[in-house]
Amino acid sequence: MSTDSRRKYKARHILVEDLEDAEYVLNKLNDGEDFSSLATELSECDSAEKGGLLPSFRSGQMVAEFERAVHNLEIDQVSEPIKSEHGFHIIQRLKI
Repeated sequence: MSTDSRRKYKARHILVEDLEDAEYVLNKLNDGEDFSSLATELSECDSAEKGGLLPSFRSGQMVAEFERAVHNLEIDQVSEPIKSEHGFHIIQRLKI
């Protein structure tokens, strides 16, 4: 029985303070720079030391904006900047 409340996700992200920084990160990614390296260098989240990798999570465990973005991404796709109460995220959905 697979309901949305049981959906499981895996993602990595880069968290920055403002939209200008998020656009800078996105431009670097679009120029072919490595997501994990950029996360380690630029992310303000504790996950930076793991290349932005977050533990797997289920629906309802993350802030709504983040979860909505991950849900709408294809595997390996990178989001536009997503604003949440924590700052701006660039998210990449990963295969579980």
